Amino acid sequence: MAGGVASQAEFDLLEAVWRRHTDHTAHPADHPAPHDPLRNYPELRCVADRFALASLTAAADRAGKVGVSADRVLVSSGAISDEDYVRALAERLDIAFDALALTPRNWCPLDDSRLIEAIPAGIVPLRIGGELVYVVAPRGIAARRLTELSAGDPRWRKRIRLTTSEHLKRFVERHSADAIGARATDLLRTAMPQMSAAPRQRQTFRWKAALVAALTAAAIAIQPHTSMTAIEALLALMFIAWIVMRLVGAMMRLPGERRQVRIPDDTLPVYTIMVALYREASSVDGLIAAIRGLDYPAEKLDVKFVIEPDDEDTHAALLRAQLSAPFEIVVAPAVGPKTKPKALNAALPFARGSFLVIYDAEDRPESDQLRRALGVFRRNGDALACVQACLTIDNTGDNWLSAMFTAEYAGQFDVFLPALAALNLPLPLGGSSNHFRTAALRKVGGWDPYNVTEDADLGMRLARFGYRSDVIDAATYEEAPARLRPWLRQRTRWFKGWLLTWAVHMREPRRLARDLGLPGFIAFQLMVGGNVLAALVHPIFIGVLAVSIWRNGGWPHDQLTTALFGISVAVGYLTSVLLGAIGLVRRRLIGAAWALPLIPLHWLLLSTAAWRALFQLIADPYRWEKTDHGFARTSRLARRKRADRIIATILEGAGAKIRPARSISAGRRPPAREAASY
Repeated sequence: MAGGVASQAEFDLLEAVWRRHTDHTAHPADHPAPHDPLRNYPELRCVADRFALASLTAAADRAGKVGVSADRVLVSSGAISDEDYVRALAERLDIAFDALALTPRNWCPLDDSRLIEAIPAGIVPLRIGGELVYVVAPRGIAARRLTELSAGDPRWRKRIRLTTSEHLKRFVERHSADAIGARATDLLRTAMPQMSAAPRQRQTFRWKAALVAALTAAAIAIQPHTSMTAIEALLALMFIAWIVMRLVGAMMRLPGERRQVRIPDDTLPVYTIMVALYREASSVDGLIAAIRGLDYPAEKLDVKFVIEPDDEDTHAALLRAQLSAPFEIVVAPAVGPKTKPKALNAALPFARGSFLVIYDAEDRPESDQLRRALGVFRRNGDALACVQACLTIDNTGDNWLSAMFTAEYAGQFDVFLPALAALNLPLPLGGSSNHFRTAALRKVGGWDPYNVTEDADLGMRLARFGYRSDVIDAATYEEAPARLRPWLRQRTRWFKGWLLTWAVHMREPRRLARDLGLPGFIAFQLMVGGNVLAALVHPIFIGVLAVSIWRNGGWPHDQLTTALFGISVAVGYLTSVLLGAIGLVRRRLIGAAWALPLIPLHWLLLSTAAWRALFQLIADPYRWEKTDHGFARTSRLARRKRADRIIATILEGAGAKIRPARSISAGRRPPAREAASY
């Protein structure tokens, strides 16, 4: 495009300068005391006739405390819409307002990939009549900088136009839809094909798997007894190794969280919250309330609700909520697989936060979770790319499946994953409440849109790039599927995703071993491959034991492999009980331990899901079996809130005062000796 190179270089320089001077975490000197809000906060002058002086003073006071310009306080509080404010600012500064609705694509000299980046930058160049004009969407302290710039050099007015973030987003989506879709679907596949689960022309791994299967079948045909004995012994030993790793996790003494001082609001960075929604209309109101309840300045949040183009019900529910800043709706392009990771990838280029967290529609995070994750990031430096918050089940009391889910999550997130993090081993992340350094997430290629457990895959890829992951005990409450059919569909997807993850990363075993190191390589085999293998071989072990006992009229003492099978199954059950019990004790939910004796039944259900996943992997590897929500019959959070209201009423009647709860605390892990204090 004519003039594109020169304009792009100029835009790069201007963008860097613009970001530095409009950053949300500007120096405290940029936020004067609000004694005279119109003099010290010139961005308020354009709306001085719309608000009382007391309101302007309050906005200026909060702006100084939070570290943003006062206009962002007004917009985030809902006192004025972003559109009305920016139009008023444009009129005050005698700068044109441009909604970009009729702006043709060829006016912008940037190529599609750079145009996508205009949204987080908040600025886009246009070439109009041979002149380069910059269209700016004010954020951070941009309105103040523009006011000062316009007063100091009026000539800048001709080179600047104002717009809103929403208009800028629509302009980019309208003209770069294909590029957004291609990036969301193909970035990882083109940049790192060996780490992508996308379809490949050369199915090398399948040929290798077929070759191994053929050689195994030939060995069984030639030496059936010897071959079967060797295979059975190998499976039993691998199963035992998987159990040993889980036992190590259960037995480790974990260090307590370090005490940390509350981070001042004016030094907090922008934090992006991304939620992929599909057929979740009933969850919208509760989700919005949970995000608004977070202990983080709304002016420094960047919330993206990512929806599918055919999901009219969820879109309508979001529109009924009449969302304003910091909430934003992003429509994922209708290309490639319709999966959660593809939707997240579509929104990732638009993320403005230095840090980013993923939530699901049914999630209810503890209010201090973002601050606690940020504290861990700051203490550990750039090598720490991800912080996993603990997931815990809210509808524990529904039935035995939800109680078992509670014990399973307690063992995983309160026991096993913290032990892996303490040993500096790769973490198979949970699908929600993953907090990332945005730059690191982009560096490793984002999520794999073709992997149906994108979380576990991403955890391994981060480790392969040399990044670390950690776990914090700030919880997120989730709804577990308490009916068998949804539970089976969800577990099938998980097992299929773990199989995909194992197959993808094992394409080059030597390189994987170099990337992860020997301990990490072994942990990967046991965590990802061993998890699926244990579920697949469990019914085989049970079948062999049953047949052997039936034939011998009792326990077969003279058969080594059968004895190994029996020991493996028994120790496996006990290990699962131990992990779940320890986790429930740490989570203070020991009342759910009544479900643990049902571990053998639970394992048979897991095996059913694993075999179903294996068949799906062959027939339909990219099918996403969605888990529907909104069917919970009980809620620990709701029960706790009712109890808090009753206590508050009693104390109020007695003339006492109750201090509002800092965060959700029902079933929270007890604080460590040096736990964080907020």
